[in-house]
Amino acid sequence: MKLSQLVAALPSLDTPPQSDPDITLITTDSRKVIPGALFVAYPGVSVDGHRFIASAIERGAVAIVGEQDQTELDQITHYSLLITPYLQVRDGREAFAWLNAAWHGFPARKLIMIGVTGTDGKTTTTNLIHTILTVAGLKAGLISTVNAVIGDRVLDTGLHTTTPDADAVQRYLAEMVAAGMTHCVLETTSHGLAQHRVDACEFDVAVVTNITHEHLDVHGSLEAYRAAKGILFTSLATALNKGVRKAAILNNDDFSNTYLRAWIDTAANCGAHCPDIYTYAIRQSAAWNAIDIDYRTDAIHFNAIGSGRSIEIATPLVGEFNVSNCLAAIAATVDGLGVDPQAARSGLAAFKGIPGRMERIDEGQSFTAIVDFAHTPNALDRSIAAARSMAEGQVIVAFGCAGLRDREKRTLMGEVAGRAADKIIVTAEDPRTESLAEIMDVTAQALIAQGRMEGVDFWRVPDRGEALARACSLARPGAVVLACGKGHEQSMCFGEIEYPWDDREALRAALRGSPLKTLPTAQQC
Repeated sequence: MKLSQLVAALPSLDTPPQSDPDITLITTDSRKVIPGALFVAYPGVSVDGHRFIASAIERGAVAIVGEQDQTELDQITHYSLLITPYLQVRDGREAFAWLNAAWHGFPARKLIMIGVTGTDGKTTTTNLIHTILTVAGLKAGLISTVNAVIGDRVLDTGLHTTTPDADAVQRYLAEMVAAGMTHCVLETTSHGLAQHRVDACEFDVAVVTNITHEHLDVHGSLEAYRAAKGILFTSLATALNKGVRKAAILNNDDFSNTYLRAWIDTAANCGAHCPDIYTYAIRQSAAWNAIDIDYRTDAIHFNAIGSGRSIEIATPLVGEFNVSNCLAAIAATVDGLGVDPQAARSGLAAFKGIPGRMERIDEGQSFTAIVDFAHTPNALDRSIAAARSMAEGQVIVAFGCAGLRDREKRTLMGEVAGRAADKIIVTAEDPRTESLAEIMDVTAQALIAQGRMEGVDFWRVPDRGEALARACSLARPGAVVLACGKGHEQSMCFGEIEYPWDDREALRAALRGSPLKTLPTAQQC
């Protein structure tokens, strides 16, 4: 593809290219450059990509896109860019997304795009919407932090922590178009939004689950984190018109509701591009509410009331928060996309859950054992509440807090567990290069401040495998044991190394009386 064809998609470009070479590859990694490549440079978290421009040119890059002034770059790289077209843009990440969209023929413009954001419940809600659309007979693809689903193909998207990079997102969308998909449901994290990974996705429906305390280490403040989520709703006003009404799905139970309404009005200027707003809630009045909620051992039963309809719902999912996720999926599909309510009912009944999200682990024990991804204060609170609704005895929770991440969360999660759980095991969760003992101590002090006594109703067990075994040893018939924080993830980071780890296998081993050891030995970290 010609360089001129690609850069025509850029939302910002100071000067057009002086030559028009054929492009063979678009990359941000100088090590992957091949002859004919377009190299995109931008400042990263720890390394500035502009440092590798000279290396990219030496490997055969025929054009460079970057944020810095060309004169400054010539001094930094000691390599004149006059021999290679250099295009300065306002944001390299933004440019990378649009360049990849152009490379693949703007696939999002050929799909009805549904974006789901929020602190907790994104993956479940994304999958619920996808299941409803599939049951309704629509050809829908899915991209989540866990996987990408394109027809019968299920593709791993990586470490399962955030939205894939922009090149991968656009590649998946192009594959969906080639496979005859008409819809795509895309889980959009705050990192994915703030780092432009979902730019050029041309959203038609935007859904929010909730906005609570998370990722403040990256965004700096709750206001900045909330603003990152708001980008999804801004995109409704700027996306291509595909002949469908744009729709925003808001949670009236969450404080983000008022903020996002104002954000939408500002972004759309309350004009013709203003999306339709549909709301859902359990406690507050909304377009969709849940009544007669009945938590049974096999399923949650409730009536979804909204838009002049009443839908009897039975879902095998666990917890009140999943009632909220179901309502979000109903509002997005029935109101936002015009799906038949009975297809929504059947889709919710058919969805069996996501690995590592309130997943029951059964080894024949006399109590309930659950693995959940809850790694935020709000998610931990909701998971313990869900366990309480199931328990005939005590609720015992094992969890930790990640190193090099939001430090305030360590106290907040201790406060939540101290208020809500009966017994608490504080353990490892990706300590990375921080001291595990120091991380655990912050949470322990929060538990003590809640009146908890170490050795009586809470314990510090650095090795996560031993921690899960301790939790199981405390359980009596009718209790619920919760292993929180890792969920579906397949590794745990000590130092700078990711070691294989699966909480589900670890909990099974603990229930069998042969606990797995965390590697390396936690006490040495």
